Amino acid sequence: MRAASSILLVFALSLPATLASAQENPNMLTGKEKQEGWRLLFDGSTTNGWRGFKKTSVPDGWKVVDGAITRVGEGGDLITNDEFGNFELALQWKIAPGGNSGIMYRVTEDADATYETGPEMQVLDDAGHKDGQSRLTAAGSCFGLYPAPAGLLKPVGEWNSVRIVVNGNHVEHWLNGTKAVEYELGSPDWEAKVKASKFAQWPGYGRAARGHIAIQDHGDRVAYRGIKVRVLK
Repeated sequence: MRAASSILLVFALSLPATLASAQENPNMLTGKEKQEGWRLLFDGSTTNGWRGFKKTSVPDGWKVVDGAITRVGEGGDLITNDEFGNFELALQWKIAPGGNSGIMYRVTEDADATYETGPEMQVLDDAGHKDGQSRLTAAGSCFGLYPAPAGLLKPVGEWNSVRIVVNGNHVEHWLNGTKAVEYELGSPDWEAKVKASKFAQWPGYGRAARGHIAIQDHGDRVAYRGIKVRVLK
């Protein structure tokens, strides 16, 4: 037993500093991630790189708490300063009991709200919120259009890991290591689903080739960390 512990200790001490630090701090990149083209969208201590939707700064309702961008009061949706077309986004989120939020992409400021142009990956406490009663609006779904399977979500209060891949018209939502949703923007199936949904009233919905990444203020406490992106060719 003592020998095994010694081996584990030696292994831990031999880890590269960047890897060990990244395991302890999700708001850091490993050397491999840097080589793969990833960059941080959140440094873990400031809201640099973000602003309110149609605003020039971050509203007071969003604060950095324990290394996460956290909705602590009314503030409206946040968007990245930068715009992205084809990209892979990774992050972690944790939500309060009964909470609701979302991650939108290719958001433009030509409309009155982020969700009027940007498709949304739902962030939700499925067990505690009414939207969790339908897979179309449950965590991981493309909100209101493509359902996510049950069983991927971690219990409320724990961190969930997300990947969103947007490459041309092809989109994938990944939740805790499993592909939850896959769809093609502008395809006949997409167009039919949009036409039959509330999004039909917004002609710019899902049409932009590039735009901002947004995190939603839906009135509940939610935290985001480990936010990183890499541009896809």
